[in-house]
Amino acid sequence: MISSGPVSFSAISHSFGSRKILDNLSIDLEPGKVVLLSGENGSGKTTLLRILAGLLKPDTGYVDTGSGLLSWRKSRAKLISNFIYLHQTPYMFEGSVYRNLSIATSCVRGYENRKNRVLDAMEWAMLGGHRFAEAKTLSGGQQQRVSLARAWLRQPPYILLDEPTANMDSKSARRTLQLLEKLKHTNIGLIISSHIQHQFDSLADDHLELKDFQLSFLNARQFSGNVTPISRDREIV
Repeated sequence: MISSGPVSFSAISHSFGSRKILDNLSIDLEPGKVVLLSGENGSGKTTLLRILAGLLKPDTGYVDTGSGLLSWRKSRAKLISNFIYLHQTPYMFEGSVYRNLSIATSCVRGYENRKNRVLDAMEWAMLGGHRFAEAKTLSGGQQQRVSLARAWLRQPPYILLDEPTANMDSKSARRTLQLLEKLKHTNIGLIISSHIQHQFDSLADDHLELKDFQLSFLNARQFSGNVTPISRDREIV
């Protein structure tokens, strides 16, 4: 696992042309905590997740990973290392489930060690019977579990999930939620974007709503000061 502590984002703003999407947002994240992000379609949830993951450059934005406040641009490499973004339609490589998972073990030394890690991931994700199945032929729920297993193999400090149970039947959704609970218990921070809010009631520590370019708390059990403008007395590098 890549070592990481709390991460604070400040003054995040983004527009597409003349259309404002995000305006001066701040959010604090912590390993082992689950944040549920809700909002109407088009409110900017995916845009925000991609910015947090280092995949989309904001118009303005600052990040503090524990070494002082830096611009988003100077923080991007660390964000890409510490955050994994999972789309609601998981990307599957050509080939079997085993091959899809083995790609995430490139840093593990030794063939037998890599093989054992992949087999452990299959068991963890309840995919043991699909080792030789073509990944692209799996159901949406099974592909989501492959995607989560790849993330589990990498053990990042944070995983950002964009509508992880979209278009799933109740059984597949329950299995996905079980894996998210397991990830939380391994001290991985989760940010979950979803319009199916009730599914995550027992999992989420905080619930944020994105509306009219702003974030607001629908509950504030942990971080009462997360959603605030950037402080003028904080040094920006």
